[in-house]
Amino acid sequence: MNNFQSLPTITKNILIINILLFGATWIYAKQGIDLTNILGLHYPTAPDFRPYQFITYMFMHGNIMHIFFNMYAVFMFGGILENVWGPKRFLFYYIFTGLGAAVIQLLVYYYQYNGYPGEALNPLIVIGASGSLFGLLIAFGMLFPNSELMLMFIPIPIKAKYFVAGYGLIELFSGINNSASDDVAHFAHIGGMLFGFILLMIWRVKRFN
Repeated sequence: MNNFQSLPTITKNILIINILLFGATWIYAKQGIDLTNILGLHYPTAPDFRPYQFITYMFMHGNIMHIFFNMYAVFMFGGILENVWGPKRFLFYYIFTGLGAAVIQLLVYYYQYNGYPGEALNPLIVIGASGSLFGLLIAFGMLFPNSELMLMFIPIPIKAKYFVAGYGLIELFSGINNSASDDVAHFAHIGGMLFGFILLMIWRVKRFN
């Protein structure tokens, strides 16, 4: 993809929605309105939980670096996959993996905080496109396993299949390690990859049959 204009429709609109909501979050914060609390995904027993947050959380980001790296990855991989699958299948995959990421992260929270009152869990908020992004990563790794990727900070080419597998293992280790200072929802990333893998295998079996 040479520039933004050449991106296919769904990928382009995902980028636009994320950027607009990031800007809106900053603007509304100056007026004392916390869009992250409204649109981010809360634990289901928390007072501020709303069902629509399972969708809206995918388009919210905490800071400029968070949205930059996520949108850069969507820009890199989203357009390629949308061109392969078409807009409808790509959008379904993107939302499905985002939902899967949310489900896995909430299950981990249930394991960690079962028995806590809902009010105490209200500060737990999941935001970001990372779950869907990790779904895109595993899809790219499975469809183009031998494509060489050049990492932004490590100028060494690495095949997609090794990059995706290594990144997944790092996220799994980070989630299990569960550092107190780590506020990244690592299991949401694992959930995006897991649900992406399941859906890809279903599609593969259907195509084979």
